[in-house]
Amino acid sequence: MSQKNIESHLVEKRVFKPSKDFSKKARIGSLAEYKTLWEESIKKPDKFWAREAAELVWQQKWTKVLEWKEPFAKWFVGGKLNVSENCLDRHLGTPRQNKAAILWEGEPGEKRALTYQQLHREVCKFANVLKSHHVKKGERVIIYMPMVPEASIAMLACARIGATHSVVFGGFSAEAIRDRIADSQATVVITADGGYRRGSVVGLKKNVDDALKGGDPSVPRVRSVIVFQRTGQPVQMEPNRDHWWHEEMAKADGNCPAIPLDSEHPLFILYTSGSTGQPKGILHTTGGYLMGAYITCKYVFDMRDEDVYWCTADIGWVTGHSYMVYGPLANGATTLMYEGAPNWPENDRFWKIIEDYRVTIFYTAPTAIRSFIRWGDQWVKKHDLSSLRLLGSVGEPINPEAWMWYHHTIGGGRCPIVDTWWQTETGAIMITPLPGATPTRPGSATLPFFGVDAAIVDEAGNEVGPNVSGKLVIRKPWPSMLRNIHGDRARYRKTYWSEVKGCYFAGDGARRDKDGNFWIVGRIDDVLNVAGHRIGTSELEGALVSHPVVAEAAVVGRPDELKGQAVVCFVTLKQDVTATDQLRDDLKKHVRHVIGPVATPDEIRFADALPKTRSGKIMRRLLKQVACGAVVTGDTTTLEDLSILAKLAGKED
Repeated sequence: MSQKNIESHLVEKRVFKPSKDFSKKARIGSLAEYKTLWEESIKKPDKFWAREAAELVWQQKWTKVLEWKEPFAKWFVGGKLNVSENCLDRHLGTPRQNKAAILWEGEPGEKRALTYQQLHREVCKFANVLKSHHVKKGERVIIYMPMVPEASIAMLACARIGATHSVVFGGFSAEAIRDRIADSQATVVITADGGYRRGSVVGLKKNVDDALKGGDPSVPRVRSVIVFQRTGQPVQMEPNRDHWWHEEMAKADGNCPAIPLDSEHPLFILYTSGSTGQPKGILHTTGGYLMGAYITCKYVFDMRDEDVYWCTADIGWVTGHSYMVYGPLANGATTLMYEGAPNWPENDRFWKIIEDYRVTIFYTAPTAIRSFIRWGDQWVKKHDLSSLRLLGSVGEPINPEAWMWYHHTIGGGRCPIVDTWWQTETGAIMITPLPGATPTRPGSATLPFFGVDAAIVDEAGNEVGPNVSGKLVIRKPWPSMLRNIHGDRARYRKTYWSEVKGCYFAGDGARRDKDGNFWIVGRIDDVLNVAGHRIGTSELEGALVSHPVVAEAAVVGRPDELKGQAVVCFVTLKQDVTATDQLRDDLKKHVRHVIGPVATPDEIRFADALPKTRSGKIMRRLLKQVACGAVVTGDTTTLEDLSILAKLAGKED
């Protein structure tokens, strides 16, 4: 095996079969039924996807299901539809019209409910606001908001008029906003005065102001900033550019027909970290993406009209797009949004919300689950969680004991767990149990979803046998796949389609057991997975080196029980600069400022030099071993100075 492949020592023999009662009511009720449909989706994809796509509302039917010119796909060619119409208008005039589309709770405790009819009207009005600011079809709009319904309204309004949205996570800094405006060439920003997080106000509008300062020639002139008033804190409003949401909405008409859009019309750009340090603008289009979000919600979450569904992801991540907004609303579900932290004001906030709203489906991250375990079962036992019928996990592989705790303590031993593997790039869930059909194994994402031809291959691209780790690849196109990296077709091809001939390479290592279940064993590339967030090491290194006293930096991850991976930084300082604890703290604050809180280093080690090959390449493989406190193994013959490793082994002092 190559050193790029990840070794796995996990042995897990526990198996949990779906209960007969759950299977009897489920959309897919047996493993045999799953296998029959999966075989059809792989061998007769046109037939399978045409049948599923017929459940969506099309203003013009497609003429061809798939046009594939590797690595570029077009799905439902010639078809026209609108995502906003599929999420809202299709439910009007039905019993869903007056059911809750969005239930919302703010961190301070405010509650709101929007029916499908009310949400439709709000989206139409805001779509007209955007049109009054001259937003046209294909134009890019940045959304930088807290977890409030207006974030969903802004997304759906963009989709309604054919504008392409790019949501920026509310924890990111002004620099991150500026980079994304520059790359997307956005001309309108939608934000809020602030949002609440652990009892404090996060100043979002100020970050937008800072991002737009300075006249950077690479940043287009943002002509409008629309500001939702969430906290009431004073903010600077620039005349002619800045506008209050509520004032604009008061003037807007509530009628705005959804315009027909080509199936391949760009729906959104979502930026994810890249190993080059330059964020990648992942482009998703209208028909295929909606198909993926819709069908996975229907089958993976076995979604029903009576469900109250809660995905705890932030709207700034792809999980928030697919599984808090587009997928649930296209299925006519009730989706819950919560603004704040899970431990505010106390460690039982999530359990209180589940009890108060009688949540039936709960989808969260292993990082959160590990926090819940650390806080103690007593917080869970205070609340009635009997409404839950299905649990989900997303973000990184869940370790078996956390899975078992989730199953017993949160699910009461009765709720199936769907442990899902997918990515920003895939748009929708790719490997997952189906709750009424698939026997589950703690720590395994189990089997591929419909239309997903997944395999484990070695360095030469040959499929490997059971229990051998290798590269996780996808061998056939699927509807919700990314279509491109915004503005960079060559990078798209190189990043995703050059590693293994004819395959999309996921960047993850995995193995399959003798029953065909997939076990994800970690990232193969240098993108860190910190608390479910993918952060490029090059971005972190660039942030460190931007500090005036830093000469060089290398960043690696080490396993962390709570976050998945901890960020460990090796830093060399410029001549005559003294390493101090104060400087270490300053550098952590600097990274936090440049990238955002999620990227804050867990550990910074000062070094006289970094281990390099004779050609000058930093040997990150060795640094990872040092960061983990392991004995350095493997080939060190190309290392320029062996003594450096011994010096680096010293931790923070």
